[in-house]
Amino acid sequence: MPSLQGAPRFVRACFRQKVDRTPVWFMRQAGRYMKEYRDLRKKYSILQLAKTPELACEVTLQPIRAMPIDAAIIFADILLPIEPMGARLRFAPGPVIDNPVRSAADVRRLKDFDSREGLSFVLRAIALARRELGPIPLIGFAGAPFTLASYLIEGGPSDHFLKTKAFMLEQPKAWDQLMGKVRRITAAYLKAQVEAGAQAVQLFDSWVGCLSPEQYRKCVLPHSRFVLSALKSSGVPVIHFGTGTAGFLEDFASAGGDVIGVDWRLDLDAAWGKIGARAIQGNLDPTVLFAAKPVLKSAVRDILARACGRKGFIFNLGHGILPQTPVENVKAVVDWVHAWSLN
Repeated sequence: MPSLQGAPRFVRACFRQKVDRTPVWFMRQAGRYMKEYRDLRKKYSILQLAKTPELACEVTLQPIRAMPIDAAIIFADILLPIEPMGARLRFAPGPVIDNPVRSAADVRRLKDFDSREGLSFVLRAIALARRELGPIPLIGFAGAPFTLASYLIEGGPSDHFLKTKAFMLEQPKAWDQLMGKVRRITAAYLKAQVEAGAQAVQLFDSWVGCLSPEQYRKCVLPHSRFVLSALKSSGVPVIHFGTGTAGFLEDFASAGGDVIGVDWRLDLDAAWGKIGARAIQGNLDPTVLFAAKPVLKSAVRDILARACGRKGFIFNLGHGILPQTPVENVKAVVDWVHAWSLN
């Protein structure tokens, strides 16, 4: 563990060190719920924002200017690595991959690449944001192997992941080859983000909750473990986040990560009991941010009560902020968490 003397409370909490109050940040904290972001989107597409370092830096900073959150997360998209691999990606308005992976031959056609070249714009945005953020730590991120593979196979988002599961179960050799390529690229990409200045990284497994425990253990866990193990020597905290993981949270946590992110489908204290002596991040239901203030206050207090002042707690949502979320409610949660957790 690196020296934490003078480290920000977010970084200290990731390493289960004493903090003066609970740190708080939000997944998708820079995005459609903010007028500043919507104004930029009138001029630029998502890919234009993500691929222009100055614009990506600006979007990263927008929530930092608006509220006293304890960490920034670089503005990017988890699908950016699939383009240099050879996928044809567009947004219409959601992501669409025009040449999905459906066979072993498709897997072989996917290219390896150097993140410092193929994703240089993300690394440049990280460097720019670090200069602007001062003492506020910056989080880098990437999609986990299963989530990226599912996008590649489905050709976009999916409700039931029929094509992904069929590929995984019926073509196990091709599946392992696909996951092997994705995991190597993901590990190298996250390392490059740390080299560019990210002070923490998060591995997003947004779709992993569609799997059975056995499917996760057999087909996914080894590949996630590869990525998370590769980051152990980076010197920065690593957050491992997934949704719908309550049924196999012990296995999910065993893949690695200094911090385990959990969603709202499992009480925070119960989740902590499953992951053991590890920092935890979560786990307010994003829809509760739309509720009346008394309801929202009660939900925040409940989560803080379940954390019970234990070391290694980072307040966050169980997934990303939803569009149309009232900004004033997001700001209120930040203020409440800081005020009610003061040590």
